[in-house]
Amino acid sequence: MKAASPIDVRVQAEDFDISAEIRKLAGERTDIGAVVTFTGRCRDEEGRLAALELEHYPDMAETEIARIAREALRRWNLAGLTVIHRFGRILPGQNIVLVVAASTHRKAALEAADFLMDYLKSRAPFWKKEHLTSGEPGQWVNAKTEDEEALAQWRKE
Repeated sequence: MKAASPIDVRVQAEDFDISAEIRKLAGERTDIGAVVTFTGRCRDEEGRLAALELEHYPDMAETEIARIAREALRRWNLAGLTVIHRFGRILPGQNIVLVVAASTHRKAALEAADFLMDYLKSRAPFWKKEHLTSGEPGQWVNAKTEDEEALAQWRKE
């Protein structure tokens, strides 16, 4: 029987269960000493945002996220990696993205999760549109300068 891939990338409309994803990745494995998770959630932007709508090209998004996940596996000694990114209309307080990195030691898992989130914030092929509580037309959201700067640090290594 072929071993399962150490990478699980999903782009989905449905919410995810963080505990279930940790169990799926790490389970009863005794070689994993660290599991790092990051969950990105939709903010209400001080009451201004009613929802965030995320659009994507399905094959393009999964392919690009899988490519950067493979880069993380090359850079760090990881036992496994899960990346789930949601699309569709997401309300404040709801989950948008989950990264779960598992490794023998914490540093690899911490750095890999940070790397993936810096990439997802600035380069993942998603288009985000704000829906405002005022009913006025919302704007398309661009990557922030600080997100670009955070991603640039990984190019130096």
